[in-house]
Amino acid sequence: MALSRIWSAFIIVAILVAAVRGLGGDKNIFNRMVVGKSSDTYDTVRYYAIGTPANQNMAANYTVLLKEYGYVKTDSIKQATVLLSDDRLPDSITLIKAVNPSIGVYSYKSIQAKLERKADGILETCKTAVNIAIGLIGIMALFMGFMSIAEKAGGIRVLSKVIGPFFSRLFPDVPKDHPANGHMMMNYSANLLGLDNAATPFGLKAMESLQELNPDKERASNAQLMFLCLHASGLTLIPVGIIAARVSLPKEVAAANAMDIFVPCMIATFVATMAAMFIVSFKQKINVFQPVILAWVGGISAIISLLVIYIIKLDTAEAQTFSGILSNGIILTIFILIVLGALYKKINVFDAFVEGAKSGFETAVRIIPYLVGMLVAISMLRTSGTFDVIINGMKMFFASIGADTRFVDGLPTALIKPLSGSGARGMMIDTMKTFGADSFAGRLACVLQGSSDTTFYVIAVYFGAVGIKNTRYAVGAMLLADLVGIITSILLCYLFFG
Repeated sequence: MALSRIWSAFIIVAILVAAVRGLGGDKNIFNRMVVGKSSDTYDTVRYYAIGTPANQNMAANYTVLLKEYGYVKTDSIKQATVLLSDDRLPDSITLIKAVNPSIGVYSYKSIQAKLERKADGILETCKTAVNIAIGLIGIMALFMGFMSIAEKAGGIRVLSKVIGPFFSRLFPDVPKDHPANGHMMMNYSANLLGLDNAATPFGLKAMESLQELNPDKERASNAQLMFLCLHASGLTLIPVGIIAARVSLPKEVAAANAMDIFVPCMIATFVATMAAMFIVSFKQKINVFQPVILAWVGGISAIISLLVIYIIKLDTAEAQTFSGILSNGIILTIFILIVLGALYKKINVFDAFVEGAKSGFETAVRIIPYLVGMLVAISMLRTSGTFDVIINGMKMFFASIGADTRFVDGLPTALIKPLSGSGARGMMIDTMKTFGADSFAGRLACVLQGSSDTTFYVIAVYFGAVGIKNTRYAVGAMLLADLVGIITSILLCYLFFG
């Protein structure tokens, strides 16, 4: 019911904000919301510039970013509709206004409130949702096929017995030797290694296993809530995608040391995961201070710490190579162990694979309606300008109370992350292009990107796959854990980067 209300609120708010913008003169707002495409060419805005963006702590090549939004520089004052300045030349601004009275005057920083990156409208988003599901079919079929082999060979049950003592405390409703324990462990391991392609099939299989134990098939069980909240906290060992983005930026704004956000990212995502565990444990009256839980959490923390100590000694290229070897090597090792175990048990390996692959196809198709519904709501929020209203409002609020507002420029990534992973990544890259990868805002955006997962996407896909309609307190718990991750990320950035 909570998810239904939130989804309805997204739709209503988006349309109301769009209506206000329409009354304010934006005649194309409804057209963009329905049939707009992210690849559409922007209406060109010609601007005349005085001063430099660097005088307002912006990236040196900030004008390159402006081009992506259709802002083209002109040397003719009369042709320009916008004047950009660094606020240090008031006399020049007065002279320019005398030549072109209708020109709009903005600083390099304030013009950001008018910049809007194109987002797909409703119709294009529906196609995108189906394309995502189609893309999942092959991946789901592959990993579900290997999972089927592992189950028939008894590998999942062995893994369940190993992890059983720990999971039996966090998931008291799940028997120690139930296959769900093994499925959850594989999901968490894939997440930790940044293997999104593997994490999703493993996670969906875990939800299906937990659904077998669920007495009310339309209401999320305690075990499903605990599993999904821990999954959505996004614990990842090496944020390879973020590091790669920091390296691949234009030379003028690229990071001097792309790895400098690694430790803050690792701490922030670990704190968010622990917050999720404590929040759900409190709701379910689970004592997390049991010796077994503390021993496992302590052991995992020690292993992660040792890996962190090793990785921070590597340069960027070496860290990415190590990550690839570790993650892909583990996946291939799992595959060969599964096949060897099945051959030892004299299982018909290929038939078992095909049987599992069929269920992967069915699951990918089953989640399409849930993907369409959630992605359309998110698209409407973006194309209506609702995000911009929220972000600009936050900037005004913190500025009015005299707070340090540097962190506000990095917050768009955090606000979009629960809704859209690709949208948050785009916002992170935009922030680095605007302020520079080594700016406070640029580093904060990276840490925020690595400290959580796409909450609403996860809820829609995972609960949708097993037909759960009553998600209980899942949304609230996940968003609260996200908030802990955001606050932790901000504090860490002030601690590490001043």
